[in-house]
Amino acid sequence: MTTAPPDTGRSPARERPAPTRRRRPLTLRRRESRAGLAMVAPTLLVVVAVIGIPIVWTVVLAFQRVRLATLRRTGLFGEFTMDNVERVLNTPGFAETLWTTLVYAVASTAGSIVLGLVAALVVRRPFRGRTLVRASMLLPYVAPVVAVTFVWQVMLDPQLGIVNDWGQRFLGWDAPVPFLSQESTALATVVAFEAWRYFPFAFLFLLARLQAVPGELEEAARVDGATPTQRFRHILLPQLLPVIGLLGVLRFIMTFNKFDDVYLLTGGAAGTEVVSVRVYEFLTARTDIGAAAAQAVVLAVVLIVFVVVYLRFFGGRRDG
Repeated sequence: MTTAPPDTGRSPARERPAPTRRRRPLTLRRRESRAGLAMVAPTLLVVVAVIGIPIVWTVVLAFQRVRLATLRRTGLFGEFTMDNVERVLNTPGFAETLWTTLVYAVASTAGSIVLGLVAALVVRRPFRGRTLVRASMLLPYVAPVVAVTFVWQVMLDPQLGIVNDWGQRFLGWDAPVPFLSQESTALATVVAFEAWRYFPFAFLFLLARLQAVPGELEEAARVDGATPTQRFRHILLPQLLPVIGLLGVLRFIMTFNKFDDVYLLTGGAAGTEVVSVRVYEFLTARTDIGAAAAQAVVLAVVLIVFVVVYLRFFGGRRDG
């Protein structure tokens, strides 16, 4: 005789459901990360739309045979070729143009930093009218480029310019000097204009760093009998070197890509043709969009190599 199992009061139909896994609450760091991504996302989309897409499109055009008349029929997946790059590299004058661009960029960068450093040292100490002097030093940087290039062209004109007039009257020049139309002076004049126009950029960075240098360091050196040159060399210059290095990279990149200053002053003539002007000529005079895009890509590759070299040899040293 079998006995029934004891009644426990639980029926199979009333089994407890399996507990559901609850999502772990977000930590404060995760919430901050998501909030940060949400705020950055609109800016990132704008950057991709305004900068990323044109860069990709330029690279695509650089490896296709594209003329202005065939641009509408060109797509992302056309017939790719290296002819544009080969034609750009083998075009007569490309090496000279690249060398001119390097000389122009390096000299203009050095000139703007030196002028900015001198200006920062001049207005570092308080004196009457310092605010007005500081404001006036920003005028070359904020003035419209069309206006300042026109002023320079008039000043340097061989017939009407004040520079040639004073040179013949006070310096004994035998004849007026065509600064912007002869090869011996055109590139130097463009470099001088670039250094003058953009020295306020370096001036602001260097002045901010100089004002952050503790005054006790210079005071102690002055008590020990250090001359102004020694104080600058051993106290101020080491403090400024990281800023100077950063300015050098920024100004070199900006100047290497410059187009408007050179084009408005000389149009690329008299030995002042830089790569950006050459790209413009390929695009407008020859309507060769593929070759123009290829030159732009070559220009970008040179800049990337320069930045990589800088980061490799100077980036770690500056951080250390």
